[in-house]
Amino acid sequence: MSLTSPKINSSVMLGALLSAGLFSQYGYAEASTASVEQNQEQDLQDMSDPLAVYTQAGVGLTNKGLNLKVGQTYDTGKPTTMAMNIIEVKGFAGEALGWDGSSQRDNSVDSIRFRNFGVDITNGRGSQLDVSYDISNEMGSASYSFIQALPKMGPFQLYPLAGAGVAFANNYAKGSDDYAAGYSAPGTFALVGAYSKITITDKIWLNYNPMWMSSLSGSDFYKDNAFGIGNSDVFTHEFAASYQVNPRANVRYYANWTEYSNFQDGDHRIEFNYQF
Repeated sequence: MSLTSPKINSSVMLGALLSAGLFSQYGYAEASTASVEQNQEQDLQDMSDPLAVYTQAGVGLTNKGLNLKVGQTYDTGKPTTMAMNIIEVKGFAGEALGWDGSSQRDNSVDSIRFRNFGVDITNGRGSQLDVSYDISNEMGSASYSFIQALPKMGPFQLYPLAGAGVAFANNYAKGSDDYAAGYSAPGTFALVGAYSKITITDKIWLNYNPMWMSSLSGSDFYKDNAFGIGNSDVFTHEFAASYQVNPRANVRYYANWTEYSNFQDGDHRIEFNYQF
């Protein structure tokens, strides 16, 4: 898409929300090496929990190239809260490693994403600041949302989410032949959805994460076309299947698509994650 294309790239808006694994400290006393290692394993976070906070690194092979992810926990100063920052670089080495049509991938970085995530361990409530930027199209979004863990129902657990955000872009179209020169914030949007987890075994789990986003305010053109020409809102889907290799590492398959695209035309990736 050219910089003067009259629609905001819906993948940027989706990138502000969609992912899985949003989410060690080591305690030890005078003990043998085996005891220390056991304590460390006990302190590891449950990587299947969408509200888990842990220092991590990940690499993903996608249909558009390679993704890299690094997450670092930090001290919030409050004993009842945990928090982390995550940075992701997406879609580079696409010509060599991606499998989309050649016109849809190259070797340059497609997008970057920053998230700040925190959770109150006393009530299972999380919050997230999420900033995503599409480098090639010079468009992005920033959102803030709240997530609440609900009680487990057998193997099933639900984490409802709600928030709002703002879109920003360079040379964004205000109408069919009218553009805002330079960077601007054409409008705001709301988002409502949920993360869900189905535990199959202690090593295998599934996730389905539906999200609905709708334009709230801004230019008339943005409100009518925030998620593609003629689309003021969008319903998105994410499916993930995960296998826990050991307490520190897992392998995950993700698929992301929307009501305006087919499953096979969506984003697909296989990701390896490691907890430090």
